[in-house]
Amino acid sequence: MDKVMRLASEKGVVIFSKSSCCLCYAVNILFQELGVSPTVHEIDQDPDGREMEKALLRMGCNAPVPAVFIGGKLVGSTNEVMSRHLSGSLIPLLKPYQQALS
Repeated sequence: MDKVMRLASEKGVVIFSKSSCCLCYAVNILFQELGVSPTVHEIDQDPDGREMEKALLRMGCNAPVPAVFIGGKLVGSTNEVMSRHLSGSLIPLLKPYQQALS
């Protein structure tokens, strides 16, 4: 769990993902379209990936990936991210990390 928390707090927006996960890709694209470049950690390509997956579940993710952290805090998985987006509460969380859209 220490590695997950360390990685989650190193950057403003962090996604724990698996390279074959289409929902992970969709969440990543959503953030990019909202002007945020998240840091993505592919846990299936990390030697500690199995332990990281278990840690994410223990932290309360209903699915291990995608696990989204904003400002070092766990937001959740796809359902939580999309629910926040639809309710209008995602963009205020992302505001400090948005880049100017051209």
